[in-house]
Amino acid sequence: MKTTFYLSIVIVLMSSVLLVSCSDDEKQGDTTKPVITLNAPAEGATLQPGSHIHFDMDLEDDVMLGSYKVEIHNNFDGHTHTKAEAGETTPFAYNNSWDVSDKKSTHIHHHEIEIPANATEGNYHFMVYCTDAAGNESYVARNIVLSKDGETGEH
Repeated sequence: MKTTFYLSIVIVLMSSVLLVSCSDDEKQGDTTKPVITLNAPAEGATLQPGSHIHFDMDLEDDVMLGSYKVEIHNNFDGHTHTKAEAGETTPFAYNNSWDVSDKKSTHIHHHEIEIPANATEGNYHFMVYCTDAAGNESYVARNIVLSKDGETGEH
């Protein structure tokens, strides 16, 4: 009777170890970065301060997505990121993340990124990062321009 009891405990413990090992192996075995297809804004897009950015993309991963982040920062001097002259405008900066876990692919479309009306006109970098559930990360970078003659982001 003791032998049957101990044998049952060993079987239960081994089953638990195997289940945990499979989950860990799947995560550890995932070395493929997620794919970002950024549809908008386009490379070189000229956008107007005081408007919203038309943001449209598709994300895909072979196992499972985790999150994505959008970062926008100035590129006034070719990427050394010095500060703009003090005045009535402010260099635009944006950084936000969203959860897309439990999906292998998703389509993202929104207009929630607002460019302040007093944003300094000039060159900016628009960066999108995507991390999958295993921690693999990919990114896409676009050059955009803020100008009073730019698009409003509405369509």
